[in-house]
Amino acid sequence: MPYVPMHPDPLTEPTEFNSSRLETQARADTQPTAASAVAEPPARDSIFGVRDLDVFYGQHRAVRDVTFDLPEHEITALIGPSGCGKSTFLRCLNRMNDLIPSARVDGEVLFHGENLYARDIDPVAVRKRIGMVFQKPNPFPKSIFDNVAFGPRVSGMKGDMAEIVEQALRRAALWDEVKDRLKTNAFGMSGGQQQRLCIARALATQPDVLLMDEPCSALDPISTGRIEDLMLELKQDYSIVIVTHNMQQAARVSQMTAFFTVELDEQAGHRTGAVVEYAPTEKLFTSPDDSRTEDYVTGKFG
Repeated sequence: MPYVPMHPDPLTEPTEFNSSRLETQARADTQPTAASAVAEPPARDSIFGVRDLDVFYGQHRAVRDVTFDLPEHEITALIGPSGCGKSTFLRCLNRMNDLIPSARVDGEVLFHGENLYARDIDPVAVRKRIGMVFQKPNPFPKSIFDNVAFGPRVSGMKGDMAEIVEQALRRAALWDEVKDRLKTNAFGMSGGQQQRLCIARALATQPDVLLMDEPCSALDPISTGRIEDLMLELKQDYSIVIVTHNMQQAARVSQMTAFFTVELDEQAGHRTGAVVEYAPTEKLFTSPDDSRTEDYVTGKFG
């Protein structure tokens, strides 16, 4: 899992992480360090350790001073008003912000104890191990089968491709609905099916983590319920981080929740995102430590 040499060509096939190196470091390196007041270590082992994270777009600091650990095999929800940096932070976890020319990330994001922003880490390999599902379903203009097979083919995965596709579709609770039309165009699927197809596509490369950026915001209540049920099933095998504006959804599916808000950056004189409170979901929604959290979850603002 760790040690992935960086390739100058982004199309170069990524090198696999050295899992043995990570396994020996994971417990020691992901233990909480001197953290900010909002950092509350989760009860379970951590898959991410975020340390003093700042994100800049040019000279503008979009997110500041984020320090907390994200638990393994649990669902962590990121909530807060629009523009508070939730999605920006989420994209830091698999280096998607690298694709934005003006973006810069300071601090550390430890994945199994390995700093994802070290100079010798290949971001392409990072994204293979840390999959992402976006707000709007974005299937490729290909067949259902080719959508799911795309990632494994590009990354050079070995094995029976039909078996890989079937397994991913089963994990996304979609196999029974599409097994007789795998060669049909994915655009013929319903919105909820397309989103589950995108989840299957992310799972096909066998990641450790699934990042979900408001995956249900464009879906009807029935499809939303299916996605939420699916997340609860997947957390047995994957660690999940979800951005959501739906506080009821965060309460239903997550075990840990981080509340982001917008504050004035006194040094720069503009607004920036910051974490107010990070705690077990039930505690954050029923007895938060910060009055700003209480005001948000009770609907006084946001």
